[in-house]
Amino acid sequence: MLDLSIHSSSDVDISYRHVGSTDVTRYEKMHVEVFRDSGQASIAVAHEIADLIREKAGRGEPCVLGLATGSSPIRVYAELVRLHREEGLDFSQVISFNLDEYFELPRGSRHSYWYFMHQHLFNHVNIKPKNIHIPRGNLALEDVYEQCMAYEKMIKEAGGLDFQLLGIGRTGHVGFNEPGSHRRSLTRLITLDHLTRVDAAADFQGLSNVPTRAITMGIQTINQARRIVLLAWGHKKAEIIQKTIEGERTPEIPATYLQDHPNVTILLDEESSADLRRFNTPWLVGPCEWTDTLERKAIIWLSRHVDKPILKLTERDYNSNGMSDLLALHGSAYDLNIRMFNQLQRTITGWPGGKPDVDDSQRPERKSPARKRVILFSPHPDDDVISMGGTFARLVNQGHDVHVAYQTSGNIAVSDRDARRFAEFARDLNEQYGSGNARLDFVIQELSGEREKGEVDSLDVRTIKGLIRRGEAMAGARFVGLEDDHIHFLDMPFYETGMHRKDELGPEDIALVRELIEKVRPHQIFAAGDLADPHGTHKVCLDSIFMALGQLKDSNPESVADTWLWLYRGAWQEWPIHEIEMAVPLSPAQVEAKRNAIFFHQSQKDGVMFQGEDEREFWQRAEQRNRETARLYNQLGLTEYEAIEAFRRWKF
Repeated sequence: MLDLSIHSSSDVDISYRHVGSTDVTRYEKMHVEVFRDSGQASIAVAHEIADLIREKAGRGEPCVLGLATGSSPIRVYAELVRLHREEGLDFSQVISFNLDEYFELPRGSRHSYWYFMHQHLFNHVNIKPKNIHIPRGNLALEDVYEQCMAYEKMIKEAGGLDFQLLGIGRTGHVGFNEPGSHRRSLTRLITLDHLTRVDAAADFQGLSNVPTRAITMGIQTINQARRIVLLAWGHKKAEIIQKTIEGERTPEIPATYLQDHPNVTILLDEESSADLRRFNTPWLVGPCEWTDTLERKAIIWLSRHVDKPILKLTERDYNSNGMSDLLALHGSAYDLNIRMFNQLQRTITGWPGGKPDVDDSQRPERKSPARKRVILFSPHPDDDVISMGGTFARLVNQGHDVHVAYQTSGNIAVSDRDARRFAEFARDLNEQYGSGNARLDFVIQELSGEREKGEVDSLDVRTIKGLIRRGEAMAGARFVGLEDDHIHFLDMPFYETGMHRKDELGPEDIALVRELIEKVRPHQIFAAGDLADPHGTHKVCLDSIFMALGQLKDSNPESVADTWLWLYRGAWQEWPIHEIEMAVPLSPAQVEAKRNAIFFHQSQKDGVMFQGEDEREFWQRAEQRNRETARLYNQLGLTEYEAIEAFRRWKF
């Protein structure tokens, strides 16, 4: 089981810099520090920046900071703001240079990095406006080169960058230095990679709205900073981080040029570090301390690596793949194999709420009570059926008291086209019954006219879009078998900005979750366990559950004394096999029923607002993911199923 504890800034060890390497890190070509989560890492780097500001001020010198945008540094800036407000951190002698800006985007646009930096940092500290430098995006093409060279000159005149903060894109870009960038590149105009634009599409409410070009500091400009810290969070960054840190320098992954820098540190959370050799396959790096979790990961890896079912693994397989010490600990391959096979087999259950009247010592869930109270939390109005539609239906069919709670309205994911269609239907229906339409006419006019790219919807439009998602969610939950009084719409306020970027989680959000838990007193909670993006809706919704449970544990412990929390994954990725603690198999008929439940979410079919790089529809992604999980179980030597939905238990 996973463990969770909440740390304040005072709990975090911020002394993460060191020199040298060990056998474990010998494949890593840059200094890497791994934190349990992005919050701890963000506080650590914020305190390093604060110490540098104070040190330079003490010598009567300005502190020249290179700053980044995107989701990765948001908590860094939040901590710097806190240090300014609560501890008097003085920014009056700070000079800042931002990495980049979208080309042709005016500074007043809420999508601009000028807007981002003022929203998250500059408006909240005492930095002098004249000391803020961000490339200007809205200028004529013929003026770009002159601005870029002037930017380079200003950095030099300021004495060079004392500290450069970086994020990293999935293409390996730092700043907007996309694949193909030269190590000697300077500030310049660049064309954005398609994947970079896909990753930005949610912020712009669609790929077509994302600019195709940007102005960015070059690789050489970045590498001239005296100190560099790069941040990366979440499983989506794991692959590119491994290539950046352990791979060869190449223009195809511009971040690898940071290997040339003498004072660079990469800060990672657990998920983004997962593909580094010391975490992914530590038995191939050096001696291991073999825990049950590591043994399970290693044996599953070995089975897949040599393409044999677990029960067919031999002593030679173990010895030839860096696992001879594990073999020595347990005596024989047979003992290891049968123990691991049994562990995996015990994760499989057709009774996700527990099977009554049987020995439950080797089962994922308890047998008692036979009829459990269950809350299924769904961050968006379709995550329930997309991610665990088969398990949802099985819990209902097996007689459990199931509630579903849709945490957000999901309104920004509805297109203007769909909203207009529903508004016109409502208007026509009103006309049939002689009702007024003045307000609807105004909404239809708004949806019918030319709108600025990424323009924020009015409250009326957001309401209509939210009602569309609500109706779809109710239809899907009814199809699964739920009564209306067991369907809850929390409409958490943090989401209701009309933009992809949301507000911070607030007390009202947590209270909505807490009140439902306190009312139902569930034996089981199912929640979306996407831990990657610290500011993504799934992660914020999960945090609200963690916090609500923590509050109840302190104030009303009886209400959660018997509660188990199970985490499912979203549409894009499944839990790794070695992390799965409950695997619920689906028959072909159950897969079809799950598909039909997803089909009720018509606004999310046939050209959704936030498609991502995967062109398949959500039901196709979900089916492929569930079938792949079943295939992997079968490859390990277990029973062949049509599909499997997977869960991890979180101990709170």
